[in-house]
Amino acid sequence: MSSYHIYKQTRDAAWRFLIDNNITSLPLSFSDICRANNIKLLRYIGNDYFADDERGITFIKDGQYNIIVNGADSLQVQRYTMGHELGHIFLGHLQNGQMHTRISGTRADPKAPMEYQAERFAMGILAPACVLWGLDLHSPKDIAKVCYISIEDARYRADRMRELYKRDVFLASELEKRVFEQFKSFVETKKAPLAGA
Repeated sequence: MSSYHIYKQTRDAAWRFLIDNNITSLPLSFSDICRANNIKLLRYIGNDYFADDERGITFIKDGQYNIIVNGADSLQVQRYTMGHELGHIFLGHLQNGQMHTRISGTRADPKAPMEYQAERFAMGILAPACVLWGLDLHSPKDIAKVCYISIEDARYRADRMRELYKRDVFLASELEKRVFEQFKSFVETKKAPLAGA
């Protein structure tokens, strides 16, 4: 499977997730999403669950998905980890008895295609490109503020957005159009104060 095919499949899965969960504004609420999808979400501080470079863990126990995030991380990093772990769930990476983790640096040096997919899924749901485009956001600072993600993750997204703005192919997909339509009220409401900033 080509890397573009993996990228496209993951991008579309993130759009379907936003549509299926009726997400209409940013920053999205993980507690609401997990509750609606019967996913147990926990924060843990300590060494019992995490190796030094681990950010989160996902596993199935008694037929229920469980996500544990490293509570020692900033809230913005925890949110990205939650998105990453939801990626493992919604992309079908978990089978009974399997466990997936988010390891530091997986975006820059993916350990496996599943890790790349989970990272891409997280960015797709936390900072949907069509919504950022609708808000005309370019700077990492603005992206971090609106999406409530770390400045590092926002820099990564801003770099990708630069490419997307150059290509100017927003809303080319029916799925992306549906996502944008779902966020339309949020974009219109949020854009007015941003324009004056």
